[in-house]
Amino acid sequence: MIQHLTSLPILLPMLAGVVLLLPPCGKSLPIRRIASVVFSAITLIASLALMAKVTSSGAQVYAIGNWSAPFGIVLVADPLSVLLVSLTSFLGMACALYACAGDDGKGAFFHPLLQFLLLGVNGAFLTGDMFNLFVFFEVLLIASYALLMHGGDKHNTRAALQYVIMNLVGSAVFLIALGTLYGVLGTLNMADMANKVTTLQGDDIYLAKIGGLLLLVVFALKGALLPLHLWLPNTYATAMPVVAALFAIMTKVGVYSMMRVYTLVFGEHAGELSLMAQNWLWWLAIATIFVGSIGVLASQDLRKLTANLVIVSVGTLVALVAVQSIQASAAAIYYLVHSTLVSAALFLLADLIARQRGKVSDRITAGRPVAQPLLLGGGFLIAAITVIGMPPLSGFVAKIWLLRATYETDQAIVFWPVYLLASLAVLLSLSKTGSTLFWHNTTAKTADAAEQNQVHPAQYCALAMLLIASPVMVIFAGPLTEYTLMTATELHNFANNLSVVLEGAQ
Repeated sequence: MIQHLTSLPILLPMLAGVVLLLPPCGKSLPIRRIASVVFSAITLIASLALMAKVTSSGAQVYAIGNWSAPFGIVLVADPLSVLLVSLTSFLGMACALYACAGDDGKGAFFHPLLQFLLLGVNGAFLTGDMFNLFVFFEVLLIASYALLMHGGDKHNTRAALQYVIMNLVGSAVFLIALGTLYGVLGTLNMADMANKVTTLQGDDIYLAKIGGLLLLVVFALKGALLPLHLWLPNTYATAMPVVAALFAIMTKVGVYSMMRVYTLVFGEHAGELSLMAQNWLWWLAIATIFVGSIGVLASQDLRKLTANLVIVSVGTLVALVAVQSIQASAAAIYYLVHSTLVSAALFLLADLIARQRGKVSDRITAGRPVAQPLLLGGGFLIAAITVIGMPPLSGFVAKIWLLRATYETDQAIVFWPVYLLASLAVLLSLSKTGSTLFWHNTTAKTADAAEQNQVHPAQYCALAMLLIASPVMVIFAGPLTEYTLMTATELHNFANNLSVVLEGAQ
Protein backbone atom coordinates (compact mmCIF):
# COMPACT_ATOMS: atom_id res chain seq x y z
CA MET A 1 0.00 0.00 0.00
CA ILE A 2 2.89 2.38 0.82
CA GLN A 3 4.21 2.38 -2.75
CA HIS A 4 0.75 3.25 -4.05
CA LEU A 5 0.18 6.07 -1.54
CA THR A 6 0.94 8.71 -4.18
CA SER A 7 -2.04 7.63 -6.26
CA LEU A 8 -4.59 7.48 -3.41
CA PRO A 9 -5.61 11.19 -3.46
CA ILE A 10 -6.68 10.56 -7.06
CA LEU A 11 -8.08 7.04 -6.79
CA LEU A 12 -10.13 7.63 -3.64
CA PRO A 13 -12.27 10.50 -5.05
CA MET A 14 -12.71 8.52 -8.28
CA LEU A 15 -13.90 5.49 -6.31
CA ALA A 16 -16.12 7.72 -4.17
CA GLY A 17 -17.73 9.33 -7.23
CA VAL A 18 -18.62 5.92 -8.66
CA VAL A 19 -19.84 4.46 -5.36
CA LEU A 20 -22.05 7.48 -4.70
CA LEU A 21 -23.82 6.90 -8.02
CA LEU A 22 -24.62 3.26 -7.26
CA PRO A 23 -27.20 1.76 -4.86
CA PRO A 24 -27.67 2.22 -1.97
CA CYS A 25 -25.97 5.63 -2.07
CA GLY A 26 -27.51 6.62 -5.39
CA LYS A 27 -31.08 6.16 -4.14
CA SER A 28 -30.77 7.39 -0.56
CA LEU A 29 -29.72 10.95 0.17
CA PRO A 30 -28.89 10.32 3.87
CA ILE A 31 -26.63 7.39 2.97
CA ARG A 32 -25.05 9.43 0.19
CA ARG A 33 -24.28 12.23 2.63
CA ILE A 34 -22.62 9.92 5.13
CA ALA A 35 -20.63 8.15 2.42
CA SER A 36 -19.47 11.43 0.88
CA VAL A 37 -18.21 12.86 4.18
CA VAL A 38 -16.53 9.56 5.09
CA PHE A 39 -14.80 9.30 1.70
CA SER A 40 -13.71 12.94 1.96
CA ALA A 41 -12.24 12.26 5.41
CA ILE A 42 -10.40 9.17 4.12
CA THR A 43 -8.99 11.21 1.21
CA LEU A 44 -7.81 13.87 3.66
CA ILE A 45 -6.12 11.22 5.84
CA ALA A 46 -4.42 9.71 2.77
CA SER A 47 -3.25 13.17 1.68
CA LEU A 48 -1.81 13.92 5.11
CA ALA A 49 -0.10 10.51 5.19
CA LEU A 50 1.42 11.27 1.78
CA MET A 51 2.62 14.64 3.08
CA ALA A 52 4.26 12.92 6.05
CA LYS A 53 5.93 10.42 3.71
CA VAL A 54 7.28 13.18 1.45
CA THR A 55 8.50 15.21 4.43
CA SER A 56 10.40 12.25 5.88
CA SER A 57 11.62 10.51 2.70
CA GLY A 58 11.65 13.18 0.00
CA ALA A 59 9.66 13.48 -3.22
CA GLN A 60 7.83 10.36 -4.39
CA VAL A 61 7.51 9.40 -8.06
CA TYR A 62 4.79 6.93 -9.08
CA ALA A 63 5.13 5.48 -12.56
CA ILE A 64 1.71 4.44 -13.87
CA GLY A 65 1.89 1.01 -15.49
CA ASN A 66 5.52 0.83 -14.31
CA TRP A 67 6.60 2.83 -17.36
CA SER A 68 9.36 5.16 -16.18
CA ALA A 69 9.69 8.82 -17.15
CA PRO A 70 9.87 10.36 -19.67
CA PHE A 71 8.21 7.57 -21.71
CA GLY A 72 5.50 6.76 -19.21
CA ILE A 73 3.06 8.92 -17.28
CA VAL A 74 4.24 9.69 -13.77
CA LEU A 75 2.72 11.21 -10.67
CA VAL A 76 5.10 13.36 -8.65
CA ALA A 77 4.43 14.00 -4.97
CA ASP A 78 6.78 16.72 -3.78
CA PRO A 79 6.30 19.13 -0.85
CA LEU A 80 4.32 21.64 -2.94
CA SER A 81 1.94 19.19 -4.59
CA VAL A 82 1.14 17.27 -1.39
CA LEU A 83 0.47 20.50 0.51
CA LEU A 84 -2.05 21.61 -2.12
CA VAL A 85 -3.61 18.14 -2.30
CA SER A 86 -4.09 18.20 1.48
CA LEU A 87 -5.58 21.70 1.22
CA THR A 88 -7.98 20.53 -1.50
CA SER A 89 -9.03 17.46 0.50
CA PHE A 90 -9.64 19.58 3.60
CA LEU A 91 -11.74 22.07 1.65
CA GLY A 92 -13.66 19.26 -0.04
CA MET A 93 -14.50 17.69 3.31
CA ALA A 94 -15.74 21.03 4.69
CA CYS A 95 -17.93 21.64 1.63
CA ALA A 96 -19.33 18.10 1.67
CA LEU A 97 -20.26 18.55 5.33
CA TYR A 98 -21.82 21.97 4.73
CA ALA A 99 -23.93 20.67 1.83
CA CYS A 100 -25.40 17.96 4.08
CA ALA A 101 -27.57 20.67 5.68
CA GLY A 102 -29.78 20.67 2.59
CA ASP A 103 -27.93 22.25 -0.32
CA ASP A 104 -27.19 18.83 -1.80
CA GLY A 105 -30.93 18.18 -2.13
CA LYS A 106 -31.50 21.11 -4.51
CA GLY A 107 -30.24 19.16 -7.50
CA ALA A 108 -29.08 15.71 -8.49
CA PHE A 109 -25.65 14.22 -7.86
CA PHE A 110 -24.01 17.00 -5.85
CA HIS A 111 -21.78 14.63 -3.87
CA PRO A 112 -20.56 12.53 -6.84
CA LEU A 113 -19.74 15.74 -8.73
CA LEU A 114 -17.86 17.09 -5.72
CA GLN A 115 -15.75 13.94 -5.62
CA PHE A 116 -15.03 14.09 -9.35
CA LEU A 117 -13.98 17.73 -8.94
CA LEU A 118 -11.58 16.69 -6.17
CA LEU A 119 -10.27 13.97 -8.49
CA GLY A 120 -9.48 16.56 -11.18
CA VAL A 121 -7.89 19.09 -8.83
CA ASN A 122 -5.76 16.52 -6.98
CA GLY A 123 -4.68 15.00 -10.28
CA ALA A 124 -3.63 18.41 -11.61
CA PHE A 125 -1.49 18.98 -8.53
CA LEU A 126 0.15 15.55 -8.63
CA THR A 127 0.81 14.97 -12.32
CA GLY A 128 4.31 15.34 -13.72
CA ASP A 129 3.12 15.34 -17.32
CA MET A 130 1.69 18.28 -19.27
CA PHE A 131 -0.81 16.21 -21.22
CA ASN A 132 -2.16 14.68 -18.04
CA LEU A 133 -2.42 18.20 -16.66
CA PHE A 134 -4.74 18.92 -19.58
CA VAL A 135 -6.72 15.73 -18.87
CA PHE A 136 -7.20 16.57 -15.20
CA PHE A 137 -8.13 20.14 -16.15
CA GLU A 138 -10.93 18.74 -18.27
CA VAL A 139 -12.10 16.39 -15.50
CA LEU A 140 -12.41 19.21 -12.98
CA LEU A 141 -14.02 21.51 -15.56
CA ILE A 142 -16.69 18.97 -16.54
CA ALA A 143 -17.57 18.49 -12.88
CA SER A 144 -17.60 22.26 -12.34
CA TYR A 145 -19.99 22.81 -15.26
CA ALA A 146 -22.57 20.58 -13.61
CA LEU A 147 -21.98 21.99 -10.12
CA LEU A 148 -22.58 25.52 -11.40
CA MET A 149 -26.08 24.50 -12.45
CA HIS A 150 -26.82 22.77 -9.13
CA GLY A 151 -30.00 24.32 -7.75
CA GLY A 152 -29.64 27.15 -10.26
CA ASP A 153 -31.93 29.53 -12.13
CA LYS A 154 -31.63 31.71 -15.24
CA HIS A 155 -28.92 33.83 -13.63
CA ASN A 156 -26.83 30.73 -12.98
CA THR A 157 -27.41 29.59 -16.55
CA ARG A 158 -26.18 32.86 -18.02
CA ALA A 159 -23.05 32.93 -15.86
CA ALA A 160 -22.41 29.22 -16.42
CA LEU A 161 -22.68 29.64 -20.20
CA GLN A 162 -20.00 32.35 -20.14
CA TYR A 163 -17.82 30.14 -17.95
CA VAL A 164 -18.25 27.11 -20.22
CA ILE A 165 -17.51 29.03 -23.44
CA MET A 166 -14.39 30.66 -21.98
CA ASN A 167 -13.03 27.35 -20.73
CA LEU A 168 -13.79 25.50 -23.96
CA VAL A 169 -11.75 28.11 -25.82
CA GLY A 170 -9.03 27.75 -23.18
CA SER A 171 -8.99 23.97 -23.65
CA ALA A 172 -8.54 24.38 -27.41
CA VAL A 173 -5.63 26.79 -26.86
CA PHE A 174 -4.16 24.35 -24.33
CA LEU A 175 -4.14 21.55 -26.92
CA ILE A 176 -2.53 23.81 -29.53
CA ALA A 177 0.16 24.82 -27.06
CA LEU A 178 0.86 21.19 -26.11
CA GLY A 179 1.04 20.17 -29.77
CA THR A 180 3.51 22.96 -30.50
CA LEU A 181 5.73 22.08 -27.54
CA TYR A 182 5.61 18.35 -28.29
CA GLY A 183 6.57 18.99 -31.90
CA VAL A 184 9.63 20.95 -30.76
CA LEU A 185 10.70 19.01 -27.66
CA GLY A 186 9.39 15.51 -28.39
CA THR A 187 8.11 15.13 -24.82
CA LEU A 188 5.48 16.49 -22.46
CA ASN A 189 7.02 15.25 -19.23
CA MET A 190 7.74 18.48 -17.33
CA ALA A 191 11.18 17.46 -16.09
CA ASP A 192 12.21 16.15 -19.51
CA MET A 193 10.90 19.34 -21.12
CA ALA A 194 13.05 21.39 -18.75
CA ASN A 195 16.04 19.24 -19.72
CA LYS A 196 15.51 19.57 -23.47
CA VAL A 197 14.49 23.22 -23.67
CA THR A 198 18.08 24.22 -22.88
CA THR A 199 19.31 22.52 -26.08
CA LEU A 200 16.96 24.25 -28.52
CA GLN A 201 18.43 26.16 -31.43
CA GLY A 202 17.26 28.29 -34.35
CA ASP A 203 13.56 28.39 -35.17
CA ASP A 204 12.77 25.79 -32.51
CA ILE A 205 13.39 28.46 -29.88
CA TYR A 206 10.68 30.69 -31.33
CA LEU A 207 8.23 27.78 -31.66
CA ALA A 208 8.83 26.81 -28.04
CA LYS A 209 8.31 30.43 -27.01
CA ILE A 210 4.99 30.50 -28.85
CA GLY A 211 3.93 27.31 -27.08
CA GLY A 212 5.02 28.68 -23.71
CA LEU A 213 3.12 31.94 -24.19
CA LEU A 214 0.01 30.05 -25.29
CA LEU A 215 0.24 28.15 -22.01
CA LEU A 216 0.38 31.52 -20.26
CA VAL A 217 -2.96 32.40 -21.86
CA VAL A 218 -4.47 29.13 -20.65
CA PHE A 219 -3.17 29.45 -17.10
CA ALA A 220 -4.21 33.11 -16.95
CA LEU A 221 -7.74 32.04 -17.91
CA LYS A 222 -7.84 29.22 -15.36
CA GLY A 223 -6.41 31.45 -12.66
CA ALA A 224 -8.55 34.52 -13.54
CA LEU A 225 -5.64 36.82 -14.35
CA LEU A 226 -6.41 40.11 -16.08
CA PRO A 227 -7.76 40.47 -18.76
CA LEU A 228 -9.14 36.92 -18.66
CA HIS A 229 -10.75 37.36 -15.25
CA LEU A 230 -14.13 38.69 -16.35
CA TRP A 231 -15.86 35.32 -16.03
CA LEU A 232 -15.09 34.94 -12.32
CA PRO A 233 -17.16 37.56 -10.42
CA ASN A 234 -20.52 36.65 -11.97
CA THR A 235 -19.79 32.93 -12.01
CA TYR A 236 -18.82 32.73 -8.34
CA ALA A 237 -21.48 35.20 -7.19
CA THR A 238 -24.36 33.35 -8.91
CA ALA A 239 -23.26 29.80 -8.04
CA MET A 240 -24.55 28.22 -4.86
CA PRO A 241 -22.31 29.51 -2.04
CA VAL A 242 -21.10 26.02 -1.13
CA VAL A 243 -20.10 25.52 -4.76
CA ALA A 244 -18.36 28.91 -4.83
CA ALA A 245 -16.50 27.94 -1.64
CA LEU A 246 -15.34 24.73 -3.32
CA PHE A 247 -14.28 26.72 -6.39
CA ALA A 248 -11.93 28.80 -4.21
CA ILE A 249 -9.25 26.18 -4.94
CA MET A 250 -9.78 26.15 -8.71
CA THR A 251 -8.08 29.45 -9.50
CA LYS A 252 -5.10 28.16 -7.50
CA VAL A 253 -4.71 25.34 -10.03
CA GLY A 254 -3.87 27.97 -12.65
CA VAL A 255 -1.42 29.69 -10.27
CA TYR A 256 0.17 26.34 -9.41
CA SER A 257 0.62 25.58 -13.12
CA MET A 258 2.39 28.92 -13.58
CA MET A 259 4.69 28.05 -10.66
CA ARG A 260 5.57 24.71 -12.20
CA VAL A 261 5.97 25.67 -15.85
CA TYR A 262 7.65 29.06 -15.48
CA THR A 263 9.96 27.98 -12.67
CA LEU A 264 10.93 24.51 -13.91
CA VAL A 265 10.48 24.41 -17.69
CA PHE A 266 10.98 28.08 -18.58
CA GLY A 267 12.82 29.15 -15.43
CA GLU A 268 16.25 30.69 -15.07
CA HIS A 269 17.97 27.55 -16.47
CA ALA A 270 16.05 27.55 -19.78
CA GLY A 271 18.80 29.17 -21.87
CA GLU A 272 17.43 31.69 -24.33
CA LEU A 273 13.92 31.05 -23.04
CA SER A 274 14.79 31.67 -19.39
CA LEU A 275 12.16 33.69 -17.48
CA MET A 276 10.40 34.44 -20.76
CA ALA A 277 7.03 35.00 -19.05
CA GLN A 278 8.29 36.98 -16.06
CA ASN A 279 7.49 40.46 -17.37
CA TRP A 280 4.09 39.35 -18.61
CA LEU A 281 3.23 37.75 -15.28
CA TRP A 282 4.44 40.73 -13.30
CA TRP A 283 2.50 43.50 -15.03
CA LEU A 284 -0.63 41.40 -15.48
CA ALA A 285 -0.51 40.53 -11.77
CA ILE A 286 -0.19 44.20 -10.76
CA ALA A 287 -3.11 45.12 -13.02
CA THR A 288 -5.17 42.24 -11.58
CA ILE A 289 -4.60 43.47 -8.02
CA PHE A 290 -5.63 46.98 -9.03
CA VAL A 291 -8.77 45.93 -10.91
CA GLY A 292 -9.73 43.43 -8.21
CA SER A 293 -9.50 46.10 -5.49
CA ILE A 294 -11.77 48.39 -7.55
CA GLY A 295 -14.21 45.47 -7.82
CA VAL A 296 -14.08 45.02 -4.04
CA LEU A 297 -14.99 48.68 -3.50
CA ALA A 298 -17.79 48.56 -6.07
CA SER A 299 -19.37 45.29 -4.88
CA GLN A 300 -22.99 45.57 -3.76
CA ASP A 301 -23.33 42.16 -2.14
CA LEU A 302 -21.09 39.97 -0.02
CA ARG A 303 -20.75 37.16 -2.54
CA LYS A 304 -19.61 39.53 -5.32
CA LEU A 305 -17.22 41.16 -2.86
CA THR A 306 -15.72 37.78 -1.97
CA ALA A 307 -15.38 36.89 -5.67
CA ASN A 308 -13.38 40.09 -6.20
CA LEU A 309 -11.25 39.23 -3.17
CA VAL A 310 -10.36 36.01 -4.98
CA ILE A 311 -9.18 38.10 -7.94
CA VAL A 312 -7.00 40.24 -5.65
CA SER A 313 -5.48 37.08 -4.15
CA VAL A 314 -4.73 35.68 -7.61
CA GLY A 315 -2.96 38.89 -8.61
CA THR A 316 -0.91 38.82 -5.40
CA LEU A 317 0.10 35.19 -5.91
CA VAL A 318 1.12 35.69 -9.54
CA ALA A 319 3.15 38.78 -8.61
CA LEU A 320 5.10 36.64 -6.13
CA VAL A 321 5.57 33.93 -8.76
CA ALA A 322 7.00 36.57 -11.14
CA VAL A 323 9.60 37.65 -8.57
CA GLN A 324 11.28 34.22 -9.00
CA SER A 325 12.97 33.96 -5.60
CA ILE A 326 12.80 31.33 -2.87
CA GLN A 327 11.50 33.80 -0.27
CA ALA A 328 8.78 35.09 -2.61
CA SER A 329 7.69 31.56 -3.52
CA ALA A 330 7.57 30.55 0.16
CA ALA A 331 5.43 33.60 0.97
CA ALA A 332 3.19 32.77 -2.00
CA ILE A 333 2.65 29.21 -0.78
CA TYR A 334 1.68 30.36 2.73
CA TYR A 335 -0.57 33.08 1.27
CA LEU A 336 -2.19 30.57 -1.10
CA VAL A 337 -3.30 28.31 1.74
CA HIS A 338 -4.51 31.26 3.85
CA SER A 339 -6.44 32.98 1.03
CA THR A 340 -8.13 29.79 -0.17
CA LEU A 341 -9.53 28.91 3.24
CA VAL A 342 -10.70 32.42 4.18
CA SER A 343 -12.33 32.96 0.75
CA ALA A 344 -14.26 29.71 1.16
CA ALA A 345 -15.32 30.75 4.67
CA LEU A 346 -16.60 34.11 3.39
CA PHE A 347 -18.72 32.41 0.70
CA LEU A 348 -20.32 30.19 3.35
CA LEU A 349 -20.85 33.18 5.66
CA ALA A 350 -22.54 35.06 2.81
CA ASP A 351 -24.96 32.16 2.44
CA LEU A 352 -25.80 31.97 6.15
CA ILE A 353 -26.25 35.74 6.41
CA ALA A 354 -28.46 35.80 3.32
CA ARG A 355 -30.73 33.07 4.71
CA GLN A 356 -31.42 35.13 7.84
CA ARG A 357 -31.96 38.54 6.18
CA GLY A 358 -34.95 37.62 4.05
CA LYS A 359 -35.44 39.39 0.73
CA VAL A 360 -32.45 41.67 1.26
CA SER A 361 -30.25 38.55 1.19
CA ASP A 362 -26.52 39.36 1.35
CA ARG A 363 -26.81 42.76 -0.33
CA ILE A 364 -24.79 45.46 1.42
CA THR A 365 -27.77 47.55 2.45
CA ALA A 366 -29.91 48.01 5.53
CA GLY A 367 -32.37 45.18 6.08
CA ARG A 368 -33.78 42.71 8.55
CA PRO A 369 -31.31 41.78 11.31
CA VAL A 370 -29.80 38.33 11.30
CA ALA A 371 -31.26 35.85 13.73
CA GLN A 372 -27.87 34.85 15.18
CA PRO A 373 -25.80 38.05 15.27
CA LEU A 374 -23.18 36.79 17.72
CA LEU A 375 -22.44 33.63 15.74
CA LEU A 376 -22.47 35.15 12.25
CA GLY A 377 -21.05 38.50 13.33
CA GLY A 378 -18.21 36.80 15.16
CA GLY A 379 -17.48 34.60 12.17
CA PHE A 380 -17.52 37.60 9.84
CA LEU A 381 -15.18 39.51 12.17
CA ILE A 382 -12.65 36.66 12.19
CA ALA A 383 -12.81 36.31 8.40
CA ALA A 384 -12.56 40.08 7.86
CA ILE A 385 -9.53 40.46 10.15
CA THR A 386 -7.90 37.54 8.33
CA VAL A 387 -8.53 38.99 4.86
CA ILE A 388 -7.44 42.51 5.81
CA GLY A 389 -4.20 41.19 7.28
CA MET A 390 -4.50 42.48 10.83
CA PRO A 391 -2.87 40.72 13.77
CA PRO A 392 -3.09 38.17 15.26
CA LEU A 393 -4.45 35.98 12.44
CA SER A 394 -2.82 34.34 9.42
CA GLY A 395 -3.46 37.26 7.09
CA PHE A 396 -1.02 39.37 9.10
CA VAL A 397 1.71 36.73 8.86
CA ALA A 398 1.11 36.37 5.12
CA LYS A 399 1.15 40.14 4.53
CA ILE A 400 4.37 40.74 6.49
CA TRP A 401 6.07 37.81 4.79
CA LEU A 402 5.20 38.80 1.23
CA LEU A 403 6.16 42.44 1.85
CA ARG A 404 9.46 41.30 3.33
CA ALA A 405 10.07 38.88 0.44
CA THR A 406 9.73 41.71 -2.09
CA TYR A 407 11.45 44.42 -0.03
CA GLU A 408 14.93 44.06 -1.51
CA THR A 409 13.80 43.34 -5.07
CA ASP A 410 13.48 45.74 -7.97
CA GLN A 411 9.72 45.10 -8.02
CA ALA A 412 9.16 46.52 -4.51
CA ILE A 413 8.75 50.10 -5.77
CA VAL A 414 5.67 48.98 -7.75
CA PHE A 415 4.35 46.11 -5.66
CA TRP A 416 4.32 47.79 -2.24
CA PRO A 417 2.14 50.82 -3.18
CA VAL A 418 -0.29 48.72 -5.24
CA TYR A 419 -0.64 45.98 -2.65
CA LEU A 420 -0.97 48.36 0.31
CA LEU A 421 -3.58 50.45 -1.52
CA ALA A 422 -5.46 47.25 -2.34
CA SER A 423 -5.30 46.30 1.36
CA LEU A 424 -6.73 49.70 2.24
CA ALA A 425 -9.56 49.17 -0.27
CA VAL A 426 -10.31 45.77 1.28
CA LEU A 427 -10.28 47.31 4.79
CA LEU A 428 -12.72 50.05 3.81
CA SER A 429 -15.05 47.71 1.95
CA LEU A 430 -15.19 45.04 4.65
CA SER A 431 -15.67 47.67 7.38
CA LYS A 432 -18.61 49.12 5.48
CA THR A 433 -20.00 45.65 4.76
CA GLY A 434 -19.81 44.49 8.38
CA SER A 435 -21.38 47.61 9.82
CA THR A 436 -24.17 47.57 7.23
CA LEU A 437 -25.02 43.88 7.57
CA PHE A 438 -25.01 43.71 11.35
CA TRP A 439 -25.75 47.24 12.63
CA HIS A 440 -27.95 49.01 10.08
CA ASN A 441 -31.28 47.27 10.54
CA THR A 442 -34.59 48.55 9.21
CA THR A 443 -36.71 46.49 11.61
CA ALA A 444 -36.34 44.96 15.04
CA LYS A 445 -35.65 41.25 15.33
CA THR A 446 -38.83 39.29 16.04
CA ALA A 447 -39.23 35.92 17.70
CA ASP A 448 -40.47 34.39 14.43
CA ALA A 449 -37.46 35.67 12.55
CA ALA A 450 -35.12 34.37 15.23
CA GLU A 451 -36.51 30.88 14.83
CA GLN A 452 -36.13 30.81 11.05
CA ASN A 453 -33.06 29.65 9.16
CA GLN A 454 -30.95 28.86 12.19
CA VAL A 455 -27.48 27.63 11.35
CA HIS A 456 -27.53 23.86 10.93
CA PRO A 457 -24.95 21.92 13.00
CA ALA A 458 -23.32 20.63 9.80
CA GLN A 459 -23.02 24.20 8.49
CA TYR A 460 -21.59 25.36 11.80
CA CYS A 461 -18.97 22.59 11.83
CA ALA A 462 -17.92 23.28 8.22
CA LEU A 463 -17.62 27.02 8.84
CA ALA A 464 -15.71 26.45 12.08
CA MET A 465 -13.23 24.18 10.26
CA LEU A 466 -12.41 26.95 7.80
CA LEU A 467 -12.29 29.80 10.32
CA ILE A 468 -10.20 27.92 12.90
CA ALA A 469 -7.58 27.29 10.21
CA SER A 470 -6.46 30.93 10.43
CA PRO A 471 -5.43 30.99 14.11
CA VAL A 472 -4.00 27.49 13.72
CA MET A 473 -1.75 28.78 10.93
CA VAL A 474 -0.48 31.41 13.37
CA ILE A 475 -0.04 29.03 16.31
CA PHE A 476 2.00 26.69 14.11
CA ALA A 477 3.61 29.48 12.09
CA GLY A 478 7.11 28.19 12.89
CA PRO A 479 6.70 24.68 11.44
CA LEU A 480 4.59 26.05 8.57
CA THR A 481 7.18 28.62 7.54
CA GLU A 482 9.90 25.98 7.70
CA TYR A 483 7.80 23.69 5.50
CA THR A 484 6.99 26.42 2.97
CA LEU A 485 10.67 27.47 2.80
CA MET A 486 11.62 23.84 2.18
CA THR A 487 8.89 23.63 -0.46
CA ALA A 488 10.07 26.78 -2.22
CA THR A 489 13.68 25.60 -2.12
CA GLU A 490 12.67 22.31 -3.75
CA LEU A 491 10.63 24.19 -6.34
CA HIS A 492 13.65 26.27 -7.39
CA ASN A 493 16.13 23.38 -7.20
CA PHE A 494 16.43 22.70 -10.92
CA ALA A 495 18.90 19.81 -10.79
CA ASN A 496 17.00 18.02 -8.03
CA ASN A 497 13.67 18.33 -9.86
CA LEU A 498 15.16 16.67 -12.94
CA SER A 499 16.89 13.85 -11.07
CA VAL A 500 13.86 13.06 -8.89
CA VAL A 501 11.49 12.62 -11.83
CA LEU A 502 13.80 11.16 -14.48
CA GLU A 503 15.60 8.78 -12.10
CA GLY A 504 13.05 8.29 -9.31
CA ALA A 505 10.73 6.10 -11.41
CA GLN A 506 13.48 3.91 -12.83
